[in-house]
Amino acid sequence: MAENQLPWLEPQMPFPSAHSAWGAQSSAPGLLAAGAALDVDTLKSAYGNGIFPWFSEGQPILWWSPEPRMVLKVDDFILHRSLKKTLFRFSQDSDSEIRVDTAFERVIQSCAQAIRLQQSGTWIVPAMVQAYIDMHQRGYSHSIEVWKNQQLVAGLYCISLGQAVFGESMFTTVPDGSKIALAALLALCKAQGVAWIDCQQNTTHLASLGAAPIGRTDFLNKVQAAKALPPVDWRFTPLYWNQILSSP
Repeated sequence: MAENQLPWLEPQMPFPSAHSAWGAQSSAPGLLAAGAALDVDTLKSAYGNGIFPWFSEGQPILWWSPEPRMVLKVDDFILHRSLKKTLFRFSQDSDSEIRVDTAFERVIQSCAQAIRLQQSGTWIVPAMVQAYIDMHQRGYSHSIEVWKNQQLVAGLYCISLGQAVFGESMFTTVPDGSKIALAALLALCKAQGVAWIDCQQNTTHLASLGAAPIGRTDFLNKVQAAKALPPVDWRFTPLYWNQILSSP
């Protein structure tokens, strides 16, 4: 699609096909449309069709569907030796625990406020925060939380439609906290038969953990199949650590 043909969507309008997103040679690869709204039904439609919102303060709502898409297959997770030791110590510490959906608003606010290298400001603007809180209240967004000594020290939030899980953002205030949160999400997913987690963009950090790019068509097919499956049970038990700690 040519850059001067970016569709403007009014609320309730359907999304264009993800395949019509701007290509690799454009100034914004993966950009699909602008406008629409951030209500729950619109976000469900977006994620269910391989599309997600991403924009900064002062911009209109922008919708994206990158090609290729970064996906972490649960069985391909690379558990490095140092992280395996960290997870084992965490799992054996009576003052440390994983909780799910007990502090969603705190998690997303902490993600919005996190300082990230080579990034000024945040794309998790107030409108996005409220949108995902609304999704959480409807049962479509979830938080994986790392607690130590009764204090929330790290976490992540994600979107879930059936067994399609879309990772969004993480934060931590302690060393390896976000990695512990991600490992907990993977352990929960593996225990419940979830095959993959969408990571959206290609980064070296995600690649080091086993994520890999796949084509858009393959990704869309995976989404369609996974969202039709029974929903994930968003509860974490310490026994889930065995799903990844028992691997070679």
